[in-house]
Amino acid sequence: MDKLILAVPVTFFFLILLWYVDAYRLFYPEGRRPAPFTAPETPQLATRFPKQNITRRDLKLMAGITLAYAVVAFAFLGNLTGPTSCRAYEPREQSLFDFGAVTEIAEVKFFSSLHTGDYRLEYSADGETWTEFAEMTQKYNELFKWRSLFPAEGYAPARYMRLTALSRLDLAELAFRDTLGSALLPQYNEADGALFDEQDTVPVRANYMNSSYFDEIYHPRTALEHIEGVYPYEVSHPPLGKLILSLGIRLFGMTPFGWRFMGTLFGTLMLPILYVLLKLLFGSTPAAAAGTFVFAFDFMHFVQTRIATIDTYAVFFILLSFLCMALFVRQDPDETRLRHRLLPLGLCGLVWGVGCASKWTVIYFGAALAVIWLGYWVCRGVHLKRAERLGRFIPEFLGNSVFCVVVFVCVPVLIYYLSYYPYGAAKGLHGVGAYFKKEYLDIVLENQRFMFSYHADLTSTHPYASRWWQWVMDARPILYFLDYPAAGMKSAFGAFNGPLLCWGGLVAMAVMVWRLFRRRDFRAFMILAGYLSSLVPWIIISRPVFAYHYFPCILFLAVALTGVLALIDRHPVGRPWLHVCAAAALLQFFLFYPALSGVAYPTWYFSMLRWFPTAWPF
Repeated sequence: MDKLILAVPVTFFFLILLWYVDAYRLFYPEGRRPAPFTAPETPQLATRFPKQNITRRDLKLMAGITLAYAVVAFAFLGNLTGPTSCRAYEPREQSLFDFGAVTEIAEVKFFSSLHTGDYRLEYSADGETWTEFAEMTQKYNELFKWRSLFPAEGYAPARYMRLTALSRLDLAELAFRDTLGSALLPQYNEADGALFDEQDTVPVRANYMNSSYFDEIYHPRTALEHIEGVYPYEVSHPPLGKLILSLGIRLFGMTPFGWRFMGTLFGTLMLPILYVLLKLLFGSTPAAAAGTFVFAFDFMHFVQTRIATIDTYAVFFILLSFLCMALFVRQDPDETRLRHRLLPLGLCGLVWGVGCASKWTVIYFGAALAVIWLGYWVCRGVHLKRAERLGRFIPEFLGNSVFCVVVFVCVPVLIYYLSYYPYGAAKGLHGVGAYFKKEYLDIVLENQRFMFSYHADLTSTHPYASRWWQWVMDARPILYFLDYPAAGMKSAFGAFNGPLLCWGGLVAMAVMVWRLFRRRDFRAFMILAGYLSSLVPWIIISRPVFAYHYFPCILFLAVALTGVLALIDRHPVGRPWLHVCAAAALLQFFLFYPALSGVAYPTWYFSMLRWFPTAWPF
C-alpha cells in the first residue's frame, strides 16, 4: 500500500508533464506564432480591449488542465465509506453489551455524530459491580472523528459493558478490541444495532481519510444539521456555503469524501472560468494556459479546495463575478444592444449575491466591483466628451445606476434573506409563508448581530495565527493535519502559497502598477482593485486571522502573473519562458506534494521542505 501511495503522485507528475509538453504544440500549430496582442499602449485609460474568442485550441487546453487537476485533487480526498447510521440517545438512556464471558478489553473505538456531551462507559465481570472504563466525551471539536479509549490498567476484564448517555447524543459506531487487537462483537439489543452495523469501516488508526480535521468539525456538522432539520451550532457565517457543502453529503453520505466533494468540485470548476477570464483579458492562448496551470497547482488552491470549509465557494464566486464584470466593461455601448450590455452586469450582481450569502469575505470584493464600475463610467464620460456627445452621459449613467441598485443591492439582499430558510425550518417555520413571518426576520437579524460581534470581538489566540504581511511573504502557513503513522514516517499538510505564485505574483503585481500609471491599462486597474479589496480589510482587522484568508488574493496574483506572461509571449524569445513557468509550477507541486496531501513520507523529506525552519510547521 505504501508503494502504491508513493507511486501515484510520481505517475501523475510524469503524465501531466507529458501532456503539457504535447499540449504546447496546440499553441503554435505548424510553427506559426500568433499575431502580437495589440493592447492599448497610448496613455489613455480605456476599458475596451480587443475581442477574443475561445477557439477549439483553447477548449482542448482548458479541458486538459481541468481534467489533470481533477484527477490529482480527487485522489486520496477521503474515504467513500464511513459510519452513517446513528444510535440516537436521550439523556440517561443506556445500552448494555454482553461478551458472553469475561474478556480482556484493551481498546474501545467510537465515531461520534451530532450533538455534544458526555457518556459514562463502564465494565463489569458479574453484571453487579461496575467500574469506569475511561472518560468518554463528545465535544464540539471531537465530532465525525474516530477516537480510541484505553483503560488505565492496560485492559479491563469484562463480560459486560454499559454505556450511558448523559445528554442527547448521536453515536455512529462503536468497536471493541482485545489485548491482541482482535475485534470483539458483543450481544446487544435491537435498538443498538446502528452501533455495530458498519464494523468494516473501523480503521486501524484515525487519519484525515476517515475523520474530520481542523474546521471540518464546524462546517460539515452544520451541513448535516441543515439536512436533519436541526438548528445549527456554527452560526458565525451565512448559511449558503454550508448548503452547497451539504449537496456532497446528500450524494455520498456523511463520509469524508462526501463532505469534501463539493469544495473540490468548485475548486476544479474555477479553472475553466479562470482560463476564459485570462483569454478575455490578455488574448494570449499560451499565457492563459500557463496562468491557469500555475493557479491550478498552487499549494493554497490545492489544499484549500480539499478541506470541507466555505472559503472555496467564496473564491469561486469572486472569480465568477470578476469575469462577469470584465465582460461588462469590455463592451462598447455604441455598438452593443442594451440587453446584451446589462446581461453580464446582472449576472455579476447575482453571482456576487450568492457569494455574500456564502461568506462575508465576498462582501469585501464588492468594493472592487464598485471601483471597476466607476472606472468604466469615468472612461465612458471621457470618451463621450472627446466625441462631443457628453449629453448622452447623464441618462446612460443614471439608468445603469438604477439597474445596479436592483442587481447589487436588492437581489443580493433577497438571496441572503432566502438562504436562512434552514434556520427557520429548524424553528418550525415551513413553506413560502415562513419568509413573511416576524419570527423568521428576527432569526436573520439576530444572526447578523451575532456574526458581527463574534468576528469583531474574537480575541482567542491560535498557534498558527498570522498577519497579512506574513501571507504576502509566505512566512506563516497554517498546519491542518499532523500524524506519525509509523516510525520514521510523517503525514502532514497545511495551507500556504506556492513560492512561484506568491513571490512571482508580487513581482507581476508591481508590473501591473507600472502598467496602470505608465500605460493607463484598465486591466491592470481591475487586477489591482481585486487584489487590494481582498487584502486591505485584513490589514485593519485585529482579530486572529490565518493564511487561508489570503486565498482570494492568490487568484489575482495569478491574473497579474498571466498579464506578465502575455507581455513576454509577444516577443520572439518569450515562448520558452512560458514553458519554464509552467514546468516550475508542476515541479514545485511535485516536490511539496507530501506537505499538501497528507500522504505519509519519511520525516527527513519533510525537513527538506522546511525552507523557513521556524515558520513552516510541517
